[in-house]
Amino acid sequence: MSANVLLIGVGPHARLNHLPALAQAQDSGLAGTVTGIDLPHVAARPLTYGTPDRPRTLPIVAVTPFPASQQQLPAAVRAVLDDVADREAITAAVVATEPSLHLPYTLWALGRGLSVLLDKPLTVRPAASTDPAAAAAIATDYQTLHHAYRQARQQYPGLAVSVLSQRRWHPAITRARELIAEVAEQTNCPITSIQSSHADGQWRMPDELLSQPYHGFDRGYGKAAHSGYHLFDTMPWLLAAAERPGKELDEVELHALAARPADTLAQLTVLDHERLIPGLAARNHLPQAELQRRTADFGEVDVFVHLALRSGGRTLTLGSINLAHHTFSQRHTLDPSPTDLYKGNGRVGQESHIIQQGPFQALHIHALQSLHAPDPAIDPTEIGGADHVAVHVFRNNRLRPDWRRHTTLRFADLVRDDLAPTQRAARTQAVTEFLAYLAGRIPRTSLRSDLATHYRPAQLMAGTYLSLAHRHTGTGQGDETLDFRPRAAQSGAAEPMAVVCR
Repeated sequence: MSANVLLIGVGPHARLNHLPALAQAQDSGLAGTVTGIDLPHVAARPLTYGTPDRPRTLPIVAVTPFPASQQQLPAAVRAVLDDVADREAITAAVVATEPSLHLPYTLWALGRGLSVLLDKPLTVRPAASTDPAAAAAIATDYQTLHHAYRQARQQYPGLAVSVLSQRRWHPAITRARELIAEVAEQTNCPITSIQSSHADGQWRMPDELLSQPYHGFDRGYGKAAHSGYHLFDTMPWLLAAAERPGKELDEVELHALAARPADTLAQLTVLDHERLIPGLAARNHLPQAELQRRTADFGEVDVFVHLALRSGGRTLTLGSINLAHHTFSQRHTLDPSPTDLYKGNGRVGQESHIIQQGPFQALHIHALQSLHAPDPAIDPTEIGGADHVAVHVFRNNRLRPDWRRHTTLRFADLVRDDLAPTQRAARTQAVTEFLAYLAGRIPRTSLRSDLATHYRPAQLMAGTYLSLAHRHTGTGQGDETLDFRPRAAQSGAAEPMAVVCR
């Protein structure tokens, strides 16, 4: 049976990713109707999605805005959603709003017995980067969601919440997990160090720090909430592949350092920008000092997190998660693209994971773009191409002659079951899996990103923001210690224990 879907949030991300996947699902019979929910100015503009030969119009129902501080939907918004859900016989919701609104919309959906495909991050709170209480609430929000999920499943056993953190479906990450698990099985060695980094070249002009809300910093959070959750999720997903009896990770200590907009304005000043970008001097009327004053409590542009992961008080893994907006970009114009704030304006993604498994194995996973849109002169799968990805495998073949000293897995080597090793293919697979479960085509155990498996990523994100907020307010040095005990893989498991921070 196909699911009638409510797409809550029809912004640039949903248009580029969710709607094409939902159109494909409609064509295959996995999805029935799709109805959008967004603010009045979005709902007033007709939106066509699908393919050129099969275009379709998305009906969008308007709701009034409400403060992100509200953890339950206002009565007027709830009434609109209830009416749409009844009229369209909605059975599933895709929550793709601004992340500080994820919690109330997801709680509403669970209360109605709707399955949810939840965008990353799970939640975030305004001022999470500058207020310790807001940062700590990220961890309690996970507990609230998990509790509501368990309660909903008691009444609606087939209900599911899947988190769209697409690297869990990415063939390069899947292959890396297999390689890690193989060596752990043969040697009993965990991952001993891991370095993960993500850069996306989001270059904001000085005045845009105040005027551009999309992926902005004025709400008191930034890169860690924009795309950082991908690495907060990927790191424990990889670590778990090497956990063995007696070597389960139970605690993480972390320390985060950030560059905020006032810092990036010191790296590249207003005068520097005016020399480089014609027309900026005429458009920007605020001097350097005033911009730095107004952005003093803004969220992080770049954040580097250092970690020690322990078992029974002993450090098994040292790690780092490095997240940066202020990196290599292809932006060169004064005015941003009004139609593509998500991937336009010169944003270029570069990601890497360097994993050491004691003296036995090293993995280097790299995705290095130099452009986002295809260029006929460049092989998209090679370094610099829009779809570049490679996994380098190094093994101690002196110890084990049956191992190969070095293997490189490129794009073609990583394709599996017709799934290409690209982020867009992984996102589509996440949507397809969610709807296939609802249609009864796959069992619950096949869900790769059930909400119940996101305790550790939520802890890492909460801890990162706690560290930043404590440093920002001078209420601590930013050294945070958090519970990291493994959770059962299914949502029927016991409630997660409260976050432990000190």
